[in-house]
Amino acid sequence: MKFTIAHTNFNVIDLEKSVAFYKEALGLKEIMRKEASDGSFILVFMGDGTTEHQVELTWLRDRKEPYDLSDNEIHLAFVVDDFDAAYEHHKKMGCICFENKSMGIYFISDPDGYWIEIIPKR
Repeated sequence: MKFTIAHTNFNVIDLEKSVAFYKEALGLKEIMRKEASDGSFILVFMGDGTTEHQVELTWLRDRKEPYDLSDNEIHLAFVVDDFDAAYEHHKKMGCICFENKSMGIYFISDPDGYWIEIIPKR
């Protein structure tokens, strides 16, 4: 028996703002969009074009209040080939939320407060 990772889900309040963030911050592209026939939800799957793992952004029509992310210990991690350029890009975007210089990593925060770890290619 073999399992492979398909996607990671994040529930979002403003779908188009989140889609734009993932495009600008991480270069992800929209792969597929599924809308409920009754308009109750929209799913947007985004990918990097290299791996099969996708980020699923879920918008729920009736959700108005922000999601409780607790201590934000759950996160995605991305490896980047040009760490310094990525850092400068994210700094200009104003989305860096935590740096761990001793580990050589940092985190960015998406519009809903989800943390994304940025790791240099080693």
